[in-house]
Amino acid sequence: MQRMLSEIRIAGFGGQGVILAAVVVGKAKAIFEGGYATMTQSFGPEARGGSSSAQVILSSEPILYPYVTHPDILIVMSQEACARFAPQLKSGGILITEQELVKIDKVPSGVRVYGVPATRLAEELGRKMVLNIVMVGFFGAVAGLMDPDALRKAVADSVPPAFQSLNVKAFEKGFEYGSELMIRLSEHQEAQEAVSLESA
Repeated sequence: MQRMLSEIRIAGFGGQGVILAAVVVGKAKAIFEGGYATMTQSFGPEARGGSSSAQVILSSEPILYPYVTHPDILIVMSQEACARFAPQLKSGGILITEQELVKIDKVPSGVRVYGVPATRLAEELGRKMVLNIVMVGFFGAVAGLMDPDALRKAVADSVPPAFQSLNVKAFEKGFEYGSELMIRLSEHQEAQEAVSLESA
């Protein structure tokens, strides 16, 4: 069996739930998929409002080095985080943004970019604070790396019982938005291919 290894960086402001998002992704792989995961984290000068980032490595085999230098996937929830970490993204990588908080001026070469209005979707559930879990759901749909059910279980397992229902709904909202986006992109790709075949 081929070894699967994915390096992910999640970054934003303190208070956006960056670390919890990373915990959920790692837990989904290590506990609910029976794989391996490591997580390291760093904070800016202050926990709330300062910069915050977490690195997660997912693997089908034990992980020898837990630090991410050039992630395959970058999930950003602030403009500062995007400016700082986007240049480190691997060619052919995926950049996932909170599209109302992050504006992309120049897409790095060979990088696929997917945006989600996670704050607005979280507000529709009545709690802006679950934007991080909306981002996890969206990541689950667009990256296609993990079993959605493993992520869903990890969400429920990582929050207090009183907030489980809200967070699972946030996950579903993000996952649904991402799934619909991928269908639209696939249809658009097929239409473009049909046009190019007709003009050949």
